[in-house]
Amino acid sequence: MTGLTDEWGGTGWDSQARLVQGRWVERRPRRPEVAVRLLMETRLMRWLAPRLPLPVPIPHVVRREPLVVRHELVAGERLETFDAAGGRMLGAFLRALHATDPAQAVRHGAPPAREALRERAATVEDFGTRVVPLLPHDRRGAASALLAAVVASPAGALVHGDLGPEHVLARDGTVSGVIDFGDAHVGDPALDLAWALHGAPPAFARAVAAEYGAAPELVERALLWHRLGPWHEVTYGLDTGDPDRVRSGLDGVLARLPA
Repeated sequence: MTGLTDEWGGTGWDSQARLVQGRWVERRPRRPEVAVRLLMETRLMRWLAPRLPLPVPIPHVVRREPLVVRHELVAGERLETFDAAGGRMLGAFLRALHATDPAQAVRHGAPPAREALRERAATVEDFGTRVVPLLPHDRRGAASALLAAVVASPAGALVHGDLGPEHVLARDGTVSGVIDFGDAHVGDPALDLAWALHGAPPAFARAVAAEYGAAPELVERALLWHRLGPWHEVTYGLDTGDPDRVRSGLDGVLARLPA
């Protein structure tokens, strides 16, 4: 079991990574803003890890210029079996994560709500400027309504910020850890439930919701974040000059928008 996802293999959007001595994952930022997030992880995860029911990376700085951080390998492979038992484990993990004290999380490096809301507003404005005009005219109203609803979502819990199956590990058929906390911040807990409730197979999703105790309003808000997911692929494709990624992202945007 290597615990290496695509990001660890060096093809991630944010970091280059390699396995060292079969035990350590060494990460190097691809861009300056990613370095800030990696340093945040080195502070936050030391405090957060003991409060969570599953193993997570606890990185430390190996070298500052150029930045290199390293953490002990979290055992497992990318989650591919989505049964009720795994859903319950992830639901319990997210419940514990979202129950941590957000003020303490900020003191240990997590971006505060005001910063997350400011970044959210800038991202949504960018989506409105660059993605909405690429959509068919008859879908732009629904797209703009989605963006307005996301901007209005609350921000009051520590969240992972990028939770999908590629960041949930399993070993011997059991969920064994959660990785990649570079996007952690004080934000909307529904963001972390977006894929788990609306992109995962039904038995897994039901188990997550039941174990977490997800209220209907939270489930509905998670759907907003799920619908927003492909928008990031569109802008990434635009930024990197990748028309295939832009087309794939637009297909996802249209598939998830309500009729």
